[in-house]
Amino acid sequence: MTPIPFQNSYARLPDRFFARTDPTPAPAPRLVALNRPLAADLGIDPDLLASPDGAAILAGARVPDGAEPLAAAYAGHQFGSFVPQLGDGRAILLGEVVDREGRRRDIQLKGSGPTPFSRRGDGRAALGPVLREYLVSEAMHALGIPTTRSLAAALTGEAVVRETMLPGAVLTRVAASHIRVGTFQYFAARGDQEGVRTLADHVVARHYPHLAAGENPYLALLRAVVEAQAELIARWLQVGFVHGVMNTDNCSVAGETIDYGPCAFLDAYDPAAVFSSIDAGGRYAYGNQPRIVQWNLARLAETLLPLIAPDADAAVALATEALDAFAPRFTPAYRGGMRRKLGLTTEREGDDALADSLLRLLAENEGDFTLAFRGLADAAEGRPEPVRSRFIDPTAFDGWAPAWLARLDGEPGGRAGAAAGMRAVNPAFIPRNHRIEAVIRAAVEDDDFGPFHALHRVLQDPFGEQPEHAAYRDPPALDERVTRTFCGT
Repeated sequence: MTPIPFQNSYARLPDRFFARTDPTPAPAPRLVALNRPLAADLGIDPDLLASPDGAAILAGARVPDGAEPLAAAYAGHQFGSFVPQLGDGRAILLGEVVDREGRRRDIQLKGSGPTPFSRRGDGRAALGPVLREYLVSEAMHALGIPTTRSLAAALTGEAVVRETMLPGAVLTRVAASHIRVGTFQYFAARGDQEGVRTLADHVVARHYPHLAAGENPYLALLRAVVEAQAELIARWLQVGFVHGVMNTDNCSVAGETIDYGPCAFLDAYDPAAVFSSIDAGGRYAYGNQPRIVQWNLARLAETLLPLIAPDADAAVALATEALDAFAPRFTPAYRGGMRRKLGLTTEREGDDALADSLLRLLAENEGDFTLAFRGLADAAEGRPEPVRSRFIDPTAFDGWAPAWLARLDGEPGGRAGAAAGMRAVNPAFIPRNHRIEAVIRAAVEDDDFGPFHALHRVLQDPFGEQPEHAAYRDPPALDERVTRTFCGT
């Protein structure tokens, strides 16, 4: 049997960075989903993972040769309150592989049993959150947004206790790394200056190797993470994604979307939209995400200050300058994306106001964010009804459209070129909250994974027309709306 080609580096760091621990054996492993293309990209034989031995590995029942299982240590601000020790309480890093493009990737089991960081939790995952993360993370990848990936979902053959008894499951997650802002905070909170430096050196070598030879690699690291997060959040907003729990321990220094818990996509456009059941104050609302990620980045900067400069005042000044670069990076990324959503390839005065006025009208008319923008391509081709129908008062669109159409006429490709461009950036299909909930009900209540696989196939082609799957575009009916989502812990 072809082994998994592990080449582990995090396990070579000092012991205080993690706790070595094996997954808790699953009594009856059963593979639910396997991402064969991703396995091949990782240099792993998909047939190995599809075999009974592979299912045992993916459910945590067997540790494969070359793996060095560990639970990483980290801290974090959770809804603004600092917790000095969190760590992988229900996840175990099996090891790392180098993929076909030469990129180092973590392979982690999520829901594989308790670790020394579990804090009285069972370390297990219920099937519902595993299916949610699999679908949403793979949908984000198909949308072109940096994200962790899902390699597999497996049932463990045992139940977990939440509000009720639920099927237990394990998600095999792939990431550029699982290093977070909270990982830096863990060492900084302990006054472990050498730990912060060792971690920073590891992150530079792994994610930003071009910075290593610079005059101040630690300041350059902060700048690089600021830039990566600015561009990531801009991409989130452009597809209506709400992370839901943007704690510092859920903020990746690699610039990937990580830790899909109470996440959701907008149906009706609302900047104040909150789905997470534990976000009573709206801290992580859709429109608040740029501000929150800047807050998280400031916490990262605090941990790096002693490395940035020996003089405290000088370090603060340099770090502040790096943090201030967020807006100059985020604003053009966001505005440029919104222009493309409107079919504009050039930049002119008034474009931002054109986008802002459309968003305001969508909010006032409870317009579906995804379908309204998708319908703009039809409107550019002379068929305005698909987008008009997304407004409570369709005349609101009628009043906005003439200025937009005139602007399209000034584009090099005209309206036809704009329509093609809009269909390439405005998805027709997103992982609708009500669809995901229906998938979870079928799996949990009836052991029926047909709806899961069907939705997954549709989400792999978000920009295609897929007329045979047109129903998957539809927003929820009134009685199907999902207004609250849950972490699943």
